[in-house]
Amino acid sequence: MYGEEDMKGNFKKFVKEYVPYIVVLILVILIKKYVITPVKVNGNSMNNTLKNGDIMILNIIGYRFNDIKRFDIVVVDDGDEYLIKRVIGLPGETIEYKDGTLFVNGKKVKDTYGIGDTNDFKEKVPKNSYYVLGDNRNNSLDSRFFGAFTRNKIIGKTNLTIFPLGRIGNKK
Repeated sequence: MYGEEDMKGNFKKFVKEYVPYIVVLILVILIKKYVITPVKVNGNSMNNTLKNGDIMILNIIGYRFNDIKRFDIVVVDDGDEYLIKRVIGLPGETIEYKDGTLFVNGKKVKDTYGIGDTNDFKEKVPKNSYYVLGDNRNNSLDSRFFGAFTRNKIIGKTNLTIFPLGRIGNKK
């Protein structure tokens, strides 16, 4: 049988050997949940900026300290899955595409990201909501389909591709 000294020795050995791994594991889980996490691009809705299968880093904590800006690439929770899209409209704005040109509150805004034809539409973005589109306008389910997304549905910002290796870098 084990004596009290043996049990104390075994416990000290366990703590010395395994607690550092447990602490690292807990830190990794917390960082992944609350700070940054990898996210995979599914589909072609963000072509040519992003490609199907790209692995990116999602900055979860960034919008706690910074505002969401027009043309940021964000990850949105639509309830069934995460969507990677580009912010086009901010809260309270009127967004209009006419003849392939973006107008915000009636003023022309240069949109260098969209490819394909953007069908004409006009939408008022509700307060605390954002209007997002895929860059590949002919092949994207986005706010034109789902409507504007409330701030709490935006998980974070992403613009750093880490895989495949040939596409590593900052995407705008």
